[in-house]
Amino acid sequence: MTQDTTSIEMLGHLIAFDTVSSKSNLELIAFVEAYLAEFGIASRRTVSPDGEKANVYATIGPDEAGGIVLSGHTDVVPVEGQPWTSDPFVMTRRDSRLYGRGTSDMKAFIAVCLALAPEAAQVALRKPLHFAFSFDEEVGCTGVGHLIEDVTRNLPMPAAVIIGEPTDMKLVNAHKGGYGFRTTVTGKEAHSSQLHRAGHAVYAAIDLIQFVRQVAEEKRQAAPPDSPFEPPYSTLSVGTIDGGTALNIVPRQCVFEWEMRPLPGDDAEEVLARFNRYAESEVLPRLRETAPEANIVTEMEAAVPALEPEPDSPAEALVRLLTGANQSHVVSYCTEGGLFQRAGLSTVICGPGSIDQAHRPDEFIETSQIEACEDFVRRLIDWAATA
Repeated sequence: MTQDTTSIEMLGHLIAFDTVSSKSNLELIAFVEAYLAEFGIASRRTVSPDGEKANVYATIGPDEAGGIVLSGHTDVVPVEGQPWTSDPFVMTRRDSRLYGRGTSDMKAFIAVCLALAPEAAQVALRKPLHFAFSFDEEVGCTGVGHLIEDVTRNLPMPAAVIIGEPTDMKLVNAHKGGYGFRTTVTGKEAHSSQLHRAGHAVYAAIDLIQFVRQVAEEKRQAAPPDSPFEPPYSTLSVGTIDGGTALNIVPRQCVFEWEMRPLPGDDAEEVLARFNRYAESEVLPRLRETAPEANIVTEMEAAVPALEPEPDSPAEALVRLLTGANQSHVVSYCTEGGLFQRAGLSTVICGPGSIDQAHRPDEFIETSQIEACEDFVRRLIDWAATA
């Protein structure tokens, strides 16, 4: 790598790292660290408990508070079962589009940051610029917490965070949360001709799933009339269900996974508490009539808080200044933004590419989006040099 490496060339290098969330991202992290070190840019790791993954946090400019964080995740979603027309881990150009897993979500933003790092390193910045590149965002934003804890405990506090998730370079100041749950219903097996001696786990799960659907309908009917989100209400959905072993065996166990994507201000934990009360008071007693040992256990698998709107916050004011935007937007997908915000860091979302391309086969980004992101980061460098 050289200081003349373009953003598109850098994106090609990043796409070549297979950083699906089920795999390690350490090779990519080592590449980023070595590249930045060539230009005298120091970085530090925070590592996952098993040592197989890492975040990296790098700083350009003075070691002081008030800097700006450019944040992105290094992991991508799987490609198995998707009908790609080219190798998803080899960036392919077709006219003005760049194809590959992670082009839009969200390695293009990281590529622009890295490609322009040498330019930033040559400037006498008055305010520091930080890169925060995380792991395991796609599986519940479970990696970035280690980085946030390190920054807030051990480093000068930044003034703002800009997360480069794909927004078509539009300013986004709010998004829904994302909470995932796994419910395990345990009953008692019996021959299917002796239903009266069994505890039917699937029937119990159906009652619980119907409760989830009922709450989802309540949320739909209670949609705030002025909600800017699409859809304009909190959503609940059951994603997977697995129960039983054979047609002629009353199922002993049924497991289903469900989620809630709450509007900012809505309380997912209150919904979980309602669900548990219904399970304990209505479903479990019926199940235990014929299966005293029956049980229902629900675990929270993911908890990603919503990004709350903070009009005229430092992060929003800065992005408005850099882009000339006179309007902010919201999105229904969730990001690491709510976690940064809960740690006391002013946060917005603004990055290249479209969420419409994310997680799909033949994911792509338009080169014009990369150019727009380059303009944005260069303006940020200029701001940091004169602030």
